[in-house]
Amino acid sequence: MELYDNLRKGEKGAWLSIGAYLFLSAIKLAVGFWGGSEALKADGLNNVTDIVASVAVLIGLRISQKPPDDNHHYGHLKAETIASLLASFIMAVIGLQVLLNSVKTVFNPALEPPSPLTAIVAFFSAAIMYGVYRYNLKLSQEIKSSAVRAAAYDNRSDALVSIGAGIGIIGAILGAPLIDSITAFLVGLIIIKTALDIFRESVLTLTDAFDEEAVESLSVVIRRVPGVLDLRDFKGRTHGNVMFIDLTVSVAPYLNVVESHWITEEIERKIQKVKPNCVVLVHIEPDYSIEEDEEDG
Repeated sequence: MELYDNLRKGEKGAWLSIGAYLFLSAIKLAVGFWGGSEALKADGLNNVTDIVASVAVLIGLRISQKPPDDNHHYGHLKAETIASLLASFIMAVIGLQVLLNSVKTVFNPALEPPSPLTAIVAFFSAAIMYGVYRYNLKLSQEIKSSAVRAAAYDNRSDALVSIGAGIGIIGAILGAPLIDSITAFLVGLIIIKTALDIFRESVLTLTDAFDEEAVESLSVVIRRVPGVLDLRDFKGRTHGNVMFIDLTVSVAPYLNVVESHWITEEIERKIQKVKPNCVVLVHIEPDYSIEEDEEDG
């Protein structure tokens, strides 16, 4: 099945992110402590949270590939969302730690400016993460994966954070040591905001929230299918990267089984053309008001 093949391909992006974050976090933390830069250390801790998030995506992709069984009739596609939820809590804790450390350095500033090497490491990291971002973005477009796309945007934000850390370090070297601590504080806020965004998206998915814009656009598609008289009910939910939609439509009461079945297949085809990873269940109901109108006519 193409869906599960795409999930396996998505693991490449997760592994690339994990490898990059392991390499960069080790360098940033080592050079940050050695070179006396709070901003670089905060950026390194930010990458540690990214390792957790990437591992969560990888685990979620692995579990999501398990087929439906007796206890999971819709498969295991929500495993990725649950892993992301757990990762958001870990990221929030590390973000708070970064904030506390940066506030302490404001009241106890370093006597020596950061080493120029710390700025070089920050900009070097930004270049690497931008490359990872481009790879994961292209991969997400190929396999149509929202999880890999989210990881790509996280890669891009990490590149921007590293650029900001580098600028803060340069400011500290030029005689404004407070800039280094302020940059570390801003990095901590970014970590917490990212954690809150992941938490919010995960909770919405787990509570079966559905995009209202998707409801409107798909409703238009359904009503345009020949034979559909009215869309009486629309329910949707997401499991990982798969969308499940339950519909009730009304048709003419004199249609036979074959004609009604053709309408359901046409609805499924139209929706899946717009949303490829989509499972559609259509319930047909007769609209007897047509017969009444014909009799009155």
